[in-house]
Amino acid sequence: MSDKIKAEARTEFGKGAARRIRRENKVPAVIYGHGNDPIHVTLPGHATMMALKHGGANALLELEIDGKTQLALTKQVQVEPIKRLLEHIDFVAVRRGEKVTVDVPVHVVGEAARETLVVTENATVQIEAEATHIPEAIEVDVEGAEAGTQIHASDLKLPSGATLLLDPETLVVNVTAQVSAEALEAELEEAEAEAGIERDETDKDVDEVGAESSEGEGSSEE
Repeated sequence: MSDKIKAEARTEFGKGAARRIRRENKVPAVIYGHGNDPIHVTLPGHATMMALKHGGANALLELEIDGKTQLALTKQVQVEPIKRLLEHIDFVAVRRGEKVTVDVPVHVVGEAARETLVVTENATVQIEAEATHIPEAIEVDVEGAEAGTQIHASDLKLPSGATLLLDPETLVVNVTAQVSAEALEAELEEAEAEAGIERDETDKDVDEVGAESSEGEGSSEE
């Protein structure tokens, strides 16, 4: 589903014009694609922010520009880092029924078996899908998965009409056994020994030496 946004054609460009637009709680944007010249528009700030939140990383907006409607797929969003306000948006013009290539986020759901660690090896998956049927995310269910479970791209459940563009053998989610702090420390020491690295005194060693010194000082005062 696409969100409908009323856009205004923009004729002013440059940093000064962009600042004026943002002061009016609006967002400068550009629509590219289909061999046409880029279309520069201004969008209402709040409505656009809500539409992007609703549509996710590949939000599809139905922009009304001078009485005409243009479907636009979000490609790049610039956000002010402190106030988190929209600064600029790049869109790609699309048509209904047209297939597009997009990177869709992977969303892991469920709880794996106890004492396991779920690692997302690939946070996004590239697919080809109709512009009006792009999923917000592709879910991977790990409920009850035991250590050693591996979910590859070929195991993903894609929406109807979507095609995987990733190598089917690509590892997407990996369920491994949890490693204790002691085991990690032992592995690190082994790796350092093989590499010929000599360790400095650890904090624990320093604390122990400090404690012993303090005890010695205390007994001499008595």
